[in-house]
Amino acid sequence: MKIFNSIQIATQALKKSKLRTSLTILGVVIGIASVTMIISAGNSFKEIIYDMVDSFGPNYINAEVRVPQSGGGAISQVQGVVITTMTEDDRQEILKLPYVDKAYAGITAQEIVSWQGQAEKAMIYGLSADFIDIDSMEIAEGRFYTNDEDDSLARVVVLGSKVKDQLFGSNDAIGRSVKINKMNFKVVGVAEPRGSILFFDMDDIVYMPIKTTQKMLLGIDYVMQIVAQVDSPDREEQAVDAIRGILREQHGITNPDRDDFEVMGAKEARELMDTIIGAITLLLVALAAVSLVVGGVGIMNIMYATVAERTFEIGLRKAVGASKRSIMMQFLSEAIVVTFIGGVVGIILGLGFTYLVAFVASYYGIDWPFSVSILGIVISITFSVAVGLIFGLYPAKKAANLEPITALRKD
Repeated sequence: MKIFNSIQIATQALKKSKLRTSLTILGVVIGIASVTMIISAGNSFKEIIYDMVDSFGPNYINAEVRVPQSGGGAISQVQGVVITTMTEDDRQEILKLPYVDKAYAGITAQEIVSWQGQAEKAMIYGLSADFIDIDSMEIAEGRFYTNDEDDSLARVVVLGSKVKDQLFGSNDAIGRSVKINKMNFKVVGVAEPRGSILFFDMDDIVYMPIKTTQKMLLGIDYVMQIVAQVDSPDREEQAVDAIRGILREQHGITNPDRDDFEVMGAKEARELMDTIIGAITLLLVALAAVSLVVGGVGIMNIMYATVAERTFEIGLRKAVGASKRSIMMQFLSEAIVVTFIGGVVGIILGLGFTYLVAFVASYYGIDWPFSVSILGIVISITFSVAVGLIFGLYPAKKAANLEPITALRKD
């Protein structure tokens, strides 16, 4: 009951200086809104990463080329350097592992795809036929190409939904021929819409048999990536070690520091992304917390001013028997009320802005999920109350320690 009375008195006191109180609350609102947005954005980004990882299919192992560094380790790419050691032979060796169900190899290019005067610049994904059995992509019309078509260098393609719409509109694409690099390719399938992952449009893709891509389009015999599917998640670590061993033997590598590839499983990829996203989110929250400190300084200033203005009131209350504890609780309540209101408003604004970002992203075809973090809300409220306690404590204590006679003389 005493706490409720203190909060009621604090609210009435704050109403007397509405402008000053509003400006103080604003400082807290900015800080809390920033924290809420950052944590929610971190959750949204994590969902996007998980979607990207899951798109490879369940129980996958991803092996892709890497440029070895002279000091050991590897980096993803070096300008002008192309690693050509990973080939179809590597995939065939990986398929010999008893716990590997399927595997596909892949390489990418970018070409102009055209049909009857309509042209679209699209990504070309050269992939083994096993891709459709591993990846989460689904076919909306027609079919995916076969191993026989891959082996025979068949000129067939599967269009992403966006490429199909831009080239053919409402017309049927199956059985038609599109032109890529002055060659005709028969459309055998159209993929279901997939949206964007990490700002990459998954519908702006043309899928093509990998050998056709290598021999007829690019004139190469290497691949950039091999994705294998194991029969159980429990075999993932074993499969990763085995695939590393196969690639080292295939590439003649005796020093692991000179690996020209990187192998990673789905579980490891998730853990790595969790660590990276968590570290980035923590750093951004720490930076946003600076604005909370600024808001806290504003609270301390308003509390000092309040104590100075109400010195006579404090002396009068103490003269009629008010204890130090009750005086301190009254002023501390004012600080907590300010930060609590700022926290609630900040959370609402933070979530509102997060939803607006997701809505605008969706409007432009970017898959950015709206995520409400309960943990983020709890942290924000805790931050706001903590700021009120920390920065309101000293002024409240100063008010409580005023001598009644001294305070009454300052009227």
